Amino acid sequence: MGAVDTETLVQDALPLDVETPRTAAAEFARPAAGAPRYTVVGSPVGELLLTADAEGALTGLFMLPDAKYVPEIGADWQRDAGPFGEVERQLEGYFAGELREFALPLAPRGTEFQRSVWRELTRIPYGATTSYGAVAADLGSPTASRAVGAANGRNPISIVVPCHRVVAGNGALTGYAGGLGKKETLLGLERGIAVR
Repeated sequence: MGAVDTETLVQDALPLDVETPRTAAAEFARPAAGAPRYTVVGSPVGELLLTADAEGALTGLFMLPDAKYVPEIGADWQRDAGPFGEVERQLEGYFAGELREFALPLAPRGTEFQRSVWRELTRIPYGATTSYGAVAADLGSPTASRAVGAANGRNPISIVVPCHRVVAGNGALTGYAGGLGKKETLLGLERGIAVR
């Protein structure tokens, strides 16, 4: 489940040198105080841990079981699927190839630099890829590609904040906190390659 035929996943299918119009950046709220909420849902890429702040803004989407940086569920966390109905509906649309842009309240936790990188990621259109260096340049710091890569790797809201759309400057697929196979699957989905 969730595998892509990698022999048909041609890296140059979305060349980096083609200008793709950017979308508007998503707005991020500060996470609200109070007990975090969470639930686990199924998807074509496996189970997803969804987290939200006390007001229901999405604070995390982590691919289980292998994702890096998955938060430890604390004693004060509340398992509650209630705040995630719209997240689930939009994820279903995305995986069905019917939704290309998410419209959800987002409140990722991170430094100002990380949040600026994550906002920039939301501007990468569905089906397009860009490089770490290009994201750094778009942020006005063309020499900060490594810092952008580190922030990209710590993105707590995968899929919705599309860190999977960032590749190496030569177009090669490189690290992904959810696992490189899942990055290939998501890019394949956006290119119209069937998810098995």
